[in-house]
Amino acid sequence: MGLMVHGRAFAHIAAFHPEITALRRDLHAHPELGFEEVYTAQRVKQALAVCGVDEIHTDIGKTGLVAVIKGQRQTSGRMVGLRADMDALPMTESNSFAWKSTHPGLMHGCGHDGHTAMLVGAARYLAETRNFDGTAVLIFQPGEEGFAGAQAMIDDGLFERFPVQSVYGMHNWPAMRPGTIGLNPGPMMAAADHIRIDITGQGGHGAHAYQTIDPVLVAGHIITAVQSIVSRNVKPVDSAVISLCGLQAGDLHAMSVIPGSATLVGTVRTFSAAVQSLVERRLHELCGAIAQGFGASAKVTYTRMYPATINTAPEAQLAGDVAEKLVGAANVVRDLEPSMGAEDFSFMLRVKPGAYMRLGQGSENGLGSCHLHNSLYDFNDEVLPLGAALHASLAEHLMPLQAS
Repeated sequence: MGLMVHGRAFAHIAAFHPEITALRRDLHAHPELGFEEVYTAQRVKQALAVCGVDEIHTDIGKTGLVAVIKGQRQTSGRMVGLRADMDALPMTESNSFAWKSTHPGLMHGCGHDGHTAMLVGAARYLAETRNFDGTAVLIFQPGEEGFAGAQAMIDDGLFERFPVQSVYGMHNWPAMRPGTIGLNPGPMMAAADHIRIDITGQGGHGAHAYQTIDPVLVAGHIITAVQSIVSRNVKPVDSAVISLCGLQAGDLHAMSVIPGSATLVGTVRTFSAAVQSLVERRLHELCGAIAQGFGASAKVTYTRMYPATINTAPEAQLAGDVAEKLVGAANVVRDLEPSMGAEDFSFMLRVKPGAYMRLGQGSENGLGSCHLHNSLYDFNDEVLPLGAALHASLAEHLMPLQAS
């Protein structure tokens, strides 16, 4: 199945599609976790050198890289950032193809191998053509999967050293078919927060429960009550998810011992800061009051992990326009439904205008495709030239060469 894609960038990049595919599969075979992307960074550095980029800066945010490509002219003073993530996941791959993971317990189960390969493909095109007036900054980011690698790069002076006016990123999306691109002018991904609830009671013999303060009973009431926060405190037009995903208490071999403590862990997902603060406040109030009602105590530890990924409207509009020129208006979804998943590109969008996009890569009808973070997942190599062309076209559109 061939993609119906238009434009000079796509045609140029399609000519070296096999080389991008080979790089992608090599990265897939050598997955590395966040801030451990030593092989990946070295492989990307080698590829960028072959591409002929002007500068390669390493060790930004530990294992991150930045490539700089100057256009035919720099009279505009414009500088645009393009970002790809590089890390893998701590999961065992179930595939059997030749490029499956060679590292037991590690896998590129989210497609960051494809994201990296697409940005390298864009680097080659931009370096070979330089059909823009300004500077393209290609950001290869480590540690997206829970390590806040974007923030690490920012803390390491990313935007002081490379003061881009805007920054763009994309993620493959199995629920959309190849040749489609999706985005919206606001929230794309939710904020992801971690909650831990430590309940302290008084343990004792299960046969004499009246002599105890049972933390397991308290945990049960908290689990049920917490679900009232979204339904009874959050406006129906807003969005929030509270999931308590783990309970630890007692010893499974001690069936008649009531423990002295219990711990609940979970996650909160929100799109707005106001709702996020509301949920945090209500968790403290509700858990404390419930525990106190049983004579126990509960301590809530609320940790804000990743902020919401929110596109800025002008940049989302522009990215949609660029996407339409590549695949046609019928294949660009400009009002894509936000996901309650999280993405640390959000840290970059907190300090720079920009847009985060979805690149379709699923089956033809967008259904039945293997989900992200699945042991059978693999990036669809068919879309590599389109993703690379989207990166490159953004740079050309934002920094156009004016006729002499």
